[in-house]
Amino acid sequence: MNVYVLVKRVPDTESKIRIDHEKNAIIEEGLNFILGPYDEYGVEEALRIKEAHGGKVTVISVGTDETKVILKKCLAMGADEAVLIKDESPETYDGFRTAKILEAAFKNKFTDYDLLLFGKQSVGADNMQIPAMVAELLDLPQVSVITKLEIQDREGIAHREIEGAVEKVKFTLPAVLSAQKGLNEPRYETLKGIMMAKRKEIPVVNLQDLGIDETRLSPQVELVKLDSPPERKAGKVVEGEPEETAKKLVEFLQKEAKVI
Repeated sequence: MNVYVLVKRVPDTESKIRIDHEKNAIIEEGLNFILGPYDEYGVEEALRIKEAHGGKVTVISVGTDETKVILKKCLAMGADEAVLIKDESPETYDGFRTAKILEAAFKNKFTDYDLLLFGKQSVGADNMQIPAMVAELLDLPQVSVITKLEIQDREGIAHREIEGAVEKVKFTLPAVLSAQKGLNEPRYETLKGIMMAKRKEIPVVNLQDLGIDETRLSPQVELVKLDSPPERKAGKVVEGEPEETAKKLVEFLQKEAKVI
């Protein structure tokens, strides 16, 4: 079974984000980048499918040369191959652009797929759009935010958490799935895997190699402003006897917080 995992290079969630307001962009200098946390669940699930059913795991990312770092991590985890689809455009927060690139990739070059696995969203743009867009463009069945997966022959059952229940979705392969936290526990890279990943070449595919007309990739989204969230105000401490503090608390909720 040929499983492709689509991953993204994102800022470390523990990093302090700085913004260049003139360019309306994140300042990348000194910023640590990592493999998207939800993408790790996708990589791990692909490796488990290979261990159970055989086949091959290929990891693909769309981005600049700096993206090779996270692809090396995926190889160190156990992926068989990694491919960089080189796109020099800066982050546009336009999921449709990336989805169109991936559509061309799977129609024109990587046509041997049985399963396309994504993380449910990146922790950069947080749009949660690309898996559904790719499924629609390729006319494939899709199941999003899955927490359990069973594959048997050319069919699968995916579990999704919904409010107050678990939804089970049956689908046929090929299909598009997006991974949610809880699907598995991603493995760490092994020393052997790290050494092998260092020696392995990562093929680079240009947009022209995929037969993409870049005029079709014009932005569908306009970024008006990029800003940091407002600083949270310090909390208030209400002191005194229980009856007195209860009255103060209610008054605060009514007049200042305006939630009751």
